[in-house]
Amino acid sequence: MDSAYFKRFRMEAPLGSEREEFALPAGYRFVPWHDGLLDAHARTKYRSFRSEIDAVVFPCLGDLEGCRRLMREIRGKAGFLPAATWLVARSRPPHLPASEQPPHLHQQPVEVDWCATIQGVVDNAGVGSIQNVGVVPSHRGLGLGTALIERAILGFAGLGVGRVSLEVTVDNARAVRLYQRLGFRRVKTIYKVVDGPSWQLGEREPALL
Repeated sequence: MDSAYFKRFRMEAPLGSEREEFALPAGYRFVPWHDGLLDAHARTKYRSFRSEIDAVVFPCLGDLEGCRRLMREIRGKAGFLPAATWLVARSRPPHLPASEQPPHLHQQPVEVDWCATIQGVVDNAGVGSIQNVGVVPSHRGLGLGTALIERAILGFAGLGVGRVSLEVTVDNARAVRLYQRLGFRRVKTIYKVVDGPSWQLGEREPALL
């Protein structure tokens, strides 16, 4: 059976200095964790990663049931941190005060698009770990990934965590640059072995920009 090696960086950022909180674009909002949103996180994760390089490196990300299992595993960790776990939502129709909505929309239920997801865990060493930052393709290019990372970091900082880590596939060059811009630096190089034909699917795009 053929195999491929994917190079990944473990990156860390210290939380000693005050960080800027990024605002979301108009119409988007942060939605905090509660257990009833586990499936929304899983579905958003799947929509973000199913056609990306990370779904080759980690096949569970390319399968909805795999994303549900992964979310249950993350939720079940002793260090799971709700304050670092968020969704970004956009309301349909556009999220406006009732006074600014057209009259025919006042009585209509507002539907929600789940646009982006992030989860946070604190490991046994007390280091915050950012999990699976993902932005749905139709909502990329708006800074949602940056805003989510900074919101998660605020959650870690509120718990007194001193540093935060994440891992990224090196082929995701734009993601690596984003993390560097946000203060993350490489601390370790990891090689992930992928067996079988799934790794031969060609170039993929980042899932968080």
